[in-house]
Amino acid sequence: MSDFMQDKKWYRLRKRLYEITAVGYHLDNVSRAYDVVNVLTILLNLAASIMYTYEGVRMQYGEMLLAIETVTAVFFALDYILRIVSARFMYENVRGLTEGQAVRKYMFSFMGVIDLLSWLPYFLPVFFPAGTVAFRMIRVVRILRLFRVNAYHDSLSIITEVLYEKRQQLVSSVFIILMLMIGSSLCMYSLEHEAQPEVFSNAFSGIWWATSTLLTVGYGDIYPITTLGKIFGIFISFLGVGMVAIPTGIISAGFVNQYSTIKSRNDYGYKMNMDFIRIHIEEGEDWCDKKVKDISIPSGMIMAVIKRGDDILIPRGDVVLVDDDIVVLGAIPYESDEHDHIELQEIVLKKQHPWVGLAICNLDISRQSVIVLVKRRNHSMIPNGNMVLEAGDRVFLYTKLHLADAQVVEV
Repeated sequence: MSDFMQDKKWYRLRKRLYEITAVGYHLDNVSRAYDVVNVLTILLNLAASIMYTYEGVRMQYGEMLLAIETVTAVFFALDYILRIVSARFMYENVRGLTEGQAVRKYMFSFMGVIDLLSWLPYFLPVFFPAGTVAFRMIRVVRILRLFRVNAYHDSLSIITEVLYEKRQQLVSSVFIILMLMIGSSLCMYSLEHEAQPEVFSNAFSGIWWATSTLLTVGYGDIYPITTLGKIFGIFISFLGVGMVAIPTGIISAGFVNQYSTIKSRNDYGYKMNMDFIRIHIEEGEDWCDKKVKDISIPSGMIMAVIKRGDDILIPRGDVVLVDDDIVVLGAIPYESDEHDHIELQEIVLKKQHPWVGLAICNLDISRQSVIVLVKRRNHSMIPNGNMVLEAGDRVFLYTKLHLADAQVVEV
């Protein structure tokens, strides 16, 4: 029994570590504080690395900058260890994934590799002094750790979403540019080799010329001198402008489409505030120690959420209410003291709404918003990731963001 309790405590500890290291909600002060420390540490580490390159600053504050770099590297190492320990909860929604597989999945993910390289090269010279220069170069990878800052802002996430959605088009455009560069190099070699054998000495000696001509206006170090070479160079210069514009246009179109999608949500549905009342469960009451499915609730009311300590629980049928729980029930809006009710946003989905036909797990909503209830005709349903939304559904959204047209939810 003691082993079971220890395992349960270890399980809760690891889950709490995941909640702290993951992007925190504003109600979780510890997690939000860790987020702030994490971002400040990244910025402090980069600032110390940059300032260390100035000889005057290095001579006067070199020891302090090295101390800052050491402390931040230790923090990155501890952060990496904590994420490995809590990796199971990082991929909790992936079915059939064992704990070992979750750890490997994190370690070999993009951010997992960046997290490792942000601190490992700093300590490797202790064991391999001969590779100090190479390890110092690898430390530059730590700048990619700034991608973690992207996780704290939904607006910044649009950048990664656009790049991911347009990845196939971007790869195709880069492939076309590479083929054009190789073809241009071969053609220029044929036209300029006899006139400039020392400049265009082989088939690939024109790669630098092709790159500087297609992607810029050229640097003047390599240029054609024959008439045909100059004509071909002019043609490639004009063609290069169009080639570079292809990925630019793809990314720009992705941004416009993403922002249009966000803006049009209000055009396809309408929002209204709905009042909820809370009930404090005390020992000895009828609902205490009973499962949600065994509780008789009037047909005109719904059970939205259960607040247990600092946790917000979805009231599934097997959830047992215990002493000191706070149950949030939806009822007909009425005037009451602000401490006795909670306001959620209700979104009625029209036929053209972009959420219609999508599973909840695939919705593009803020990471600080949660769908707590879906009401379809006369049925109230607890949402899960596989539930597909339909036209006419009433979606009750619990958001932890400060929205211009909504009030902060208080339970």
